[in-house]
Amino acid sequence: MGRVYYIYLLLLIIFYFGEVISERRLMVNLYSSEENKISESSRAKRSLDKKNYCTTNGCCDSRNDDCNLFYIGKNATCYCDTFCDQAPIGHVDCCPDFWITCLGQNLEDPSTTILPSTSFPASTGCYKDGSYYQDKSIQKDNCNYCYCHENHWKCTDHTCLVEPELIHFINKGNFGWKADNYTQFWGMTLNEGFEYRLGTKPPSPSLLSMNEMAHRVSPDEEFPLFFIASYKWPDYIHRPLDQRNCAASWAFSTASVAADRVAIHSEGRHTSNLSPQDLISCNVHNQNGCRGGHVDGAWWFLRKRGLVSHQCSPYEMNDYTNRYNICNISSITDKHGKSHATKPCPNRLEDSNYLYQCSPPYRIPSTEREIMKEIMENGPVQAVMTVYKDFFLYKTGIYKYTGRSENNPGSDGTHSVKIVGWGSLQNMERFWIVANSWGNTWGEHGYFRIARGKNECGIERLIIGAWCHILA
Repeated sequence: MGRVYYIYLLLLIIFYFGEVISERRLMVNLYSSEENKISESSRAKRSLDKKNYCTTNGCCDSRNDDCNLFYIGKNATCYCDTFCDQAPIGHVDCCPDFWITCLGQNLEDPSTTILPSTSFPASTGCYKDGSYYQDKSIQKDNCNYCYCHENHWKCTDHTCLVEPELIHFINKGNFGWKADNYTQFWGMTLNEGFEYRLGTKPPSPSLLSMNEMAHRVSPDEEFPLFFIASYKWPDYIHRPLDQRNCAASWAFSTASVAADRVAIHSEGRHTSNLSPQDLISCNVHNQNGCRGGHVDGAWWFLRKRGLVSHQCSPYEMNDYTNRYNICNISSITDKHGKSHATKPCPNRLEDSNYLYQCSPPYRIPSTEREIMKEIMENGPVQAVMTVYKDFFLYKTGIYKYTGRSENNPGSDGTHSVKIVGWGSLQNMERFWIVANSWGNTWGEHGYFRIARGKNECGIERLIIGAWCHILA
């Protein structure tokens, strides 16, 4: 009888250990059978990865779909919430360190229990991109702000100047140009882009009614397929400056066109770039500095008073809060109409405070060939154009408006630029070469190409030139 009892006891012990082994295998094989076939090198990599999921980013109570990370071993999303292991075995979607970090369970030795190294956060708070934020936290996402309130994010809903979806749409489409994300625009709203990065007031009726010069192009006159002013006049054409968040394209384009024409018309005796800062700070009659201005007012100022060089009065506006710089240049006019500065340069390292003046501006006929002739004979011209939201994203190619703003009222603005030449592709697609004022990291080193002969974005509607002679 005693022998039977011992045999029964031995069978019971064997059965018990079998259950323990079975349970251990069950815990170890929570993931699918496909994952158990990963090579030993992958297993080693995964063992290193186990320390970098829930341990780093925290655990979540109940179900929280935002409490996720990218699991390298499975090339999929894994979770650190307590809902993640509720699915049938082989289909759980917990991160590999969930059990030991969040539950204190050692899957390789189920009989061992340790305290979780990461406790669940308080019931209030929010998760974003796998990270936990306390209640009342504020996070910025591009141009929008999100406020954590009782486990939920409340976010503003502004249209951003840089939209990744629009960049993807342009680059996947057949528009003839490519878009890019610019760090100087990231975080700005679309309205801020129009308010701070343009700045030219729409042309007044009197400006649009200005008489055009008589047509000078004969029907049989030929033009080169490609022309750029800097090839014909080396060292006379000035590269684009960066207006930054100062809405003063009216000043930058005027000063740049005038500087090029002073150098050309003086045959290289005066090649200094002219100061947009001088226009912004001193041309205050019906102008608003970094809050916008009129191109005809800028040319009137160039005629009556003139501008000092960029070296004499460098650009100082670092952002749109710096709007009210005092005019540091005063002048008198002699009997011949020549202006003379009465104060030294704001930049004490520059001695010359010479004031450069131009004749009254004139309007070039809005035809492709007349504009080409003017550029080729007298130098770059000023153009006023409409800017849509996709233009801010331009990187390279021949710009044409994609049409993505048609149903959004107020999603365009007025900008002024400098046309320096033209060209054609092998498929005979024609374009203008234009200098912008957003620095040399934007577009094609500060320039852009835009469709020619089609009045794209109204760029051929108002073309302005001036004779910038030098008075003794």
